[in-house]
Amino acid sequence: MSFWEKFLGKTARSEKDQLFNDAIANIVGSEPKNLDLFKLATLHSSIGSITKDGFRENNERLEFLGDAVLSMVVAEHLFVKYPFQDEGFLTEIRSRIVKRETLNSLANELGIPKLVELQDRTKGNRGNSIYGNALEAVIGAVFLDRGYTFCKKFILDKIIKQYLDLSLLIHTDTNYKSKIIEWAQKEAKEVAFESTNQSNTLASHEFEIALLIDHHQISIGTGTSKKRAEQEAAQEACKKLKLL
Repeated sequence: MSFWEKFLGKTARSEKDQLFNDAIANIVGSEPKNLDLFKLATLHSSIGSITKDGFRENNERLEFLGDAVLSMVVAEHLFVKYPFQDEGFLTEIRSRIVKRETLNSLANELGIPKLVELQDRTKGNRGNSIYGNALEAVIGAVFLDRGYTFCKKFILDKIIKQYLDLSLLIHTDTNYKSKIIEWAQKEAKEVAFESTNQSNTLASHEFEIALLIDHHQISIGTGTSKKRAEQEAAQEACKKLKLL
């Protein structure tokens, strides 16, 4: 370490690290204290290396944490913003905010896809869930790096208020599964959702669900829960059947 590095109290960064640091600072609103947290948050399981202890480094644990923090912040925000709405309304709107489609869109708005490291073979139809997952991992990294108060402000100011139209979200029907089932009943079609064999491109905690109409596979969805995977599959089916 040079004299100036010691004087400044930091180690000189590579050009790549500095660009990454600047990108995170632009997204979060402040320079990260621990850049390695954000490197891990943008590391997909398809490319993570295995440590000497046999642990594969990836963003899944941070995604788990970020999902919980995001859900808490959103729940509190809705509770305060809509004091006369019942539990069912609050639960439905929260689920619309934290669902995979919304998070994917938010990740794109924030520029997160440019930062995620993953293998090319994972970028196909499964890439649709990767960036929303990475956004949750980044939220987890912000929480660990700067604490709950800062993370809450980041979620409210940089995500919800800047990129989400709550009024539009409230008045938009996004229950794709119900839409498909309603269509099938009118058309006398049989609809089924079936779990498929998970491929190596899926994260260990993700589900893959196929949507079948009259025993023919129409679409596939992935998600961190069966419900999310079914909704993604139903959304893709709605697009193919021109129901949107």
